[in-house]
Amino acid sequence: MEKMVLRERLIEFLMEDLGMGDVTTEAIVPVDAVVSARIIAKEPMVVAGLYEVSIIFEAIGVNFKARVKDGERVNAETVLMEVYGRARDILSAERTVLNILMRMSGIATRTRRLIDILRRAGFNTRIAATRKTAPGLRLLDKRAVVIGGGDPHRFRLDDAVLIKDNHVRIAGDVKEAVRRARSAMSFSKKIEVEVQSLEEALEAAECGVDILMLDNMSVEEAKHTIKALKDRGLRGKVVIEVSGRIDERNILEYAELEPDVISVGALTHSVRAADISLEVVEVSERRLS
Repeated sequence: MEKMVLRERLIEFLMEDLGMGDVTTEAIVPVDAVVSARIIAKEPMVVAGLYEVSIIFEAIGVNFKARVKDGERVNAETVLMEVYGRARDILSAERTVLNILMRMSGIATRTRRLIDILRRAGFNTRIAATRKTAPGLRLLDKRAVVIGGGDPHRFRLDDAVLIKDNHVRIAGDVKEAVRRARSAMSFSKKIEVEVQSLEEALEAAECGVDILMLDNMSVEEAKHTIKALKDRGLRGKVVIEVSGRIDERNILEYAELEPDVISVGALTHSVRAADISLEVVEVSERRLS
């Protein structure tokens, strides 16, 4: 079922790019031309998106063989996949295929980089994504984070309760927002509260929430908040997530506070696409039936 849903979405992406047809390829490439091509990493990266690309090639009748696996680190000039089929099909799908691979590999690479920084320093803190994804690409963005070794966080609004600042403003205070959420939700839904001050953190923890998100706190503010939770015997009762303006430059400062999770919106909202190309290597005289 999951593959069927994903296939439908990927075909939508392909058709969006194709429009009424690839006029350039149709003008230049004979209808019966067959080619072999390679998809090549042009820089070091963590590869992600091969599964998705294989679904596209499968759907359009192009033969393919992956030479590496999703999640694998590769060097520049590594062949990721070999493809063989009708030239028109391969060239018309080229940009969609590369866009998916480049974006997903970029996300996976940055995720792995942050995890490597933490692990080399001796921290086991989990790195998580956020819902700051491009509309229509959330499934791929989140999967790329997972391939890179991170946690996807919520996929959708119905995954868990996450009480944010605007919810609190409307409810009046943290305690009332938590009360309303708890009375409306099944026991199976975790409750997380985004807090921006020591006072809000203590109030939420004393309400018995499952997760505290220390949002946009400086290192010092987060440090004082976590210490206060420890002093009141609350630290062990909640999962602590820190979030907001965290990147390679300051992640270790936050990790030293020993949160359970560090969430990084930039994994998906500021993607640097990996450099990947598709190159035709042989024009065959053989014809496909």
